[in-house]
Parts: sequence; structure tokens; C-alpha cells
Amino acid sequence: MEIERKFLMDSFPPLPVVSEALMLQGYLCCAPVVRIRSKETAGQTDYKLCFKGQGTLVREEIELPLDAQTFQQLSTLLSGTFIRKEWKTYALENGLLLECSLVDSGTSHAFYYAEVEFESVKQAHAFVPPSYLGKEVTDDPSYSMNQYWQRTRL
Repeated sequence: MEIERKFLMDSFPPLPVVSEALMLQGYLCCAPVVRIRSKETAGQTDYKLCFKGQGTLVREEIELPLDAQTFQQLSTLLSGTFIRKEWKTYALENGLLLECSLVDSGTSHAFYYAEVEFESVKQAHAFVPPSYLGKEVTDDPSYSMNQYWQRTRL
């Protein structure tokens, strides 16, 4: 189960970076969401296959590891190009992590967004966003990455 709130941003926040990576993700199916993703961190690349259920604040998420060869084979099934994300994480209070991405840098549709994942719906509702987070888009499905992929890749 995934419980997260999403926000738009103008840039990466002025905080110490905990980790960073370059991600590529593509969608094999958007209803239900079936996604492949590579995540390159310090010369090491991990590959995942992800299934996501319906919902905004709360939805089912199942992630499975892939090997490089299977990832490459699945990537040939994509009907569009990968989304490129420059991804950084930052520590917040109460042990929470802020995950921020610059999506498709250098394109006319590039944008920054942030996600905070929670252990419970109660914790998610109690979260007070820091001032550097912009408009909250949690409940707007048009800001989901699979919707973005459909708008910009198909």
C-alpha cells in the first residue's frame, strides 16, 4: 500500500541531499498502471516492474525486481519514450523523506514535483507542508506520472 502526498515545486529545495539518482520510467499500461523503471545511483542501476492500483492519496503498489536483460526486453514494448527524472531525497521531521524530481529537464514540458510517503492516512493528513513546497496536487489525477506520460509520449 502506498500513502503519499504530491506537490509541485519551482526548484529543488535548499536542504542537504540524502541521496540522488537518475531514473528512467516508461508505462506498459496505464489502466491499470504497469510501469518499468531504472534507477542509477553512484554507478549502480536497479530495475523494477511496478503495478499501481487506482487512487490518489492511497493506492495499492506492488514492485518487483527486474534484471537488466528483462528490463531491456520490456522497454521494447513501450509505445513512447522514457520519462527522465533527476531524483533527490531529503530528510524531513519525524523520519519522513521528501522525494523531489526534475522531470524531463531541458524540454518545454519540464517540471519539478515532490512526494512524501507516509505510514498511515492519519499521518498524511497531519503533515504540514514546508513553505518551499508549492501547490498540492495529491487529489488531481492529471498530475500522476502515467497521465503525464500519456500527454507527452503518445
